[in-house]
Amino acid sequence: MDLFLQRVFDGLANGSAYALIAVALVLIFKATTLINFAQGELAMLGAFFAIQLWYWGVPMWGAVIVAMLLTAILAAGVERTLIRPFDPKDHLPLVIITLGLFLAINAFAGIVWRFDPRQFPELFPSGNALDIGSRGLSWYAVFTIGLTIIVMLLLQLLLNKTKVGLAFRSVSSNLESSELVGIKVGSTLQFGWALAAAVGTLGACVYVANPLLSLEPYVMLRVLIFASSAAALGGLDSIWGALVGGLAIGFVQSFLVQYLDFIPSEMSLAAAVVVLLIILLFKPAGLFGTASVERV
Repeated sequence: MDLFLQRVFDGLANGSAYALIAVALVLIFKATTLINFAQGELAMLGAFFAIQLWYWGVPMWGAVIVAMLLTAILAAGVERTLIRPFDPKDHLPLVIITLGLFLAINAFAGIVWRFDPRQFPELFPSGNALDIGSRGLSWYAVFTIGLTIIVMLLLQLLLNKTKVGLAFRSVSSNLESSELVGIKVGSTLQFGWALAAAVGTLGACVYVANPLLSLEPYVMLRVLIFASSAAALGGLDSIWGALVGGLAIGFVQSFLVQYLDFIPSEMSLAAAVVVLLIILLFKPAGLFGTASVERV
């Protein structure tokens, strides 16, 4: 029972971190129906910004907030210079651009900060918030879960109660009609890219703040695949679906791989993808995604 509870706690913590990155993917997909393959590397770069600011004496949470702003500005610039000139309906060049950004950002981080793993400073108190038997629910897990829910609620308020959020929802629903009613589509999409980068940076900082992990240029590669699976599982146009998908992937990683002896721990990534494929066979739009409707 103690081991079962520990895996529950681990699944909640990992799943919440995956959900934050998945939300960033969902924000881009809602507006452009494009998977941003550079999202994980932008988040990783933001984590390096945060740790560098901390080296310079900025308090850790202040460094994270400034890093979120820096990556938001960077993503807005990427959208304006590299994404907007292309036809949004033609995904092939946009996919190639995001893959190129993936490689470029990874190489840049390696050149500037090297490829040696480094311990990320603590964002949350150490120790356990709750001890049950010989196992405990860490403060890291508590704050990660709570922070993820707070971010989801703030995004929900932003998208539903503000003018820029309503414009973003309109563009997400119908780009051509949004242009006809006077919405500045380019600026709105730029806002979406900036918001996604900020949320992704927060997710990366929370993920690498796990005492068992360290920060290095390749740290987000596996996370991006887990987060992409979480976004697709929950529904690529559903913010709350990203949370459910992230928790589901976290539990698959904690339980399925650990309890089935014939699945080695190195296969946790493949196990998550297999579960995703099984779900999508029955629900192609994901658990909470909107099924596409085409008029003929």
